[in-house]
Amino acid sequence: MTISLEKIRECLLKEHLLKEFVSTQTWSLTLPNSLADKTFDALSYDSRTVSSKTLFFCKGLNFKPEYLENAVAAGLDSYVAEQPYDVPAALGIIVTDIKKAMAVLSMTFYDYPQHKLKLIGFTGTKGKTTAAYFTKFILDQTTNKKTAMLSTMNSTLDGQTFFKSHLTTPESLDLYKMMNEAVSNGMSHFIMEVSSQAYKTNRVYGLFFDVGIFLNITPDHISPIEHPTYDDYFYCKRQLIKQSKTMILNHESDHFHLLKETAQLYSIPYLVYGNQAALDTDYCYQTDPVDSLAFSIEAKEDQLMVTGDYQLRLGGDFNKGNALSAILASTLVGADRNDCQQGVKETTVPGRMELLTNTNGAKVYVDYAHNYDSLKNLLTFVKEEHPTGRLLVVIGSTGNKAISRRKDFGAVLSELADIAILTTDDPADEDPVTICEEIKAHITTDIPTKIIADRSEAIKEALAISLAEDAVILAGKGADLYQKVHGKDMPYEGDFQIAERLITK
Repeated sequence: MTISLEKIRECLLKEHLLKEFVSTQTWSLTLPNSLADKTFDALSYDSRTVSSKTLFFCKGLNFKPEYLENAVAAGLDSYVAEQPYDVPAALGIIVTDIKKAMAVLSMTFYDYPQHKLKLIGFTGTKGKTTAAYFTKFILDQTTNKKTAMLSTMNSTLDGQTFFKSHLTTPESLDLYKMMNEAVSNGMSHFIMEVSSQAYKTNRVYGLFFDVGIFLNITPDHISPIEHPTYDDYFYCKRQLIKQSKTMILNHESDHFHLLKETAQLYSIPYLVYGNQAALDTDYCYQTDPVDSLAFSIEAKEDQLMVTGDYQLRLGGDFNKGNALSAILASTLVGADRNDCQQGVKETTVPGRMELLTNTNGAKVYVDYAHNYDSLKNLLTFVKEEHPTGRLLVVIGSTGNKAISRRKDFGAVLSELADIAILTTDDPADEDPVTICEEIKAHITTDIPTKIIADRSEAIKEALAISLAEDAVILAGKGADLYQKVHGKDMPYEGDFQIAERLITK
């Protein structure tokens, strides 16, 4: 892969991003003849991985001029930035928006891999990972496992080998590199979770999806370093609508009318699903290729009814909705009814509704529920399954972000938990005990509450005090095998593994 300076100039001018080229000799919008043929064979925003053939992006709130100085000392001679830097013998490509420029140049460098794949993008406060997994299992039937996926929990670029992604939606440079790798691996479909931060920080600037799915919206990720307000969070989420060729909308989502209006404003064809979808007569009637699918969901024990029976291994009505969104999305990109039925039947999600039984008979649920809505849905479901027992909830909250969750968790625990054990969950730069104390401060009922910072000890305590009719819920981490502490991913045994080890000890 290569990109020339002339091509860089052409792309940036087309997107109205180029301010000027800066060198020790002059500032200009044109390139000197001596540089007309210069090409780059690598892109990077890490100053430790550069050479004279690397195009380096000076990005991020934590970027320091010395990073660029060190890169130039190592041989770098060209950089992209929003302002000129005083570095010797380096060409500065100065742009109006570094993140947009990085997205535009990355997709060009990797030869627009998005055009060689069917792209499916999920957004929503909850359910993105589960819906993405349902879609992956369905399309694996359709494509013979030629479906790549970027997910919060696990990602795959060859359809079968999985790895942990650091961001729900990667930086644009990494995203297009991954897409290109998926194309090289022979993948035909590419499923993504698209976060609000991806739009807030222009990680997916200029990227269009064949199918976009808006699952739901509730307040989350409200913090000084993420979204200052719910309005900002919701607005960023809605950007998926105008960047999709077809949208699928959940009729039961909060503010559904605004979602529908957004699709109509940008003339985006859309489908509606949900219990009340059949009552909504004002949606786009796109009958091909989904004319034989009902746009409504009927909860019937563990079955999903969409012109036929769909057996689910994942419990809860909310998972029926996730499955239906995946069925509609998959059908739009080539799946048939048999693919959908078989895929839904086989779908499992690491860290979602995983079930163990304690030695005394108490059920132990491991789930990634990590915000207000997902935790409330989880506890409501478990309480229905265990009407005579207590709910013992082990949970923490992340540090440095989503501060509002601490109040939210206190509210849900007050309403539905019988015992709360507060513990560590990706504390980042904060004291996990302080985070737990903030959650506890928002518990308004007199339920017994303990703070045990060591997560494995917290799980051990919950199992030890449980009774046969009780349910122990280990929430927030799911299948995550790392704790984020002071900027590092520290190995973590995992909730399921810890509980299983303690039970079989």
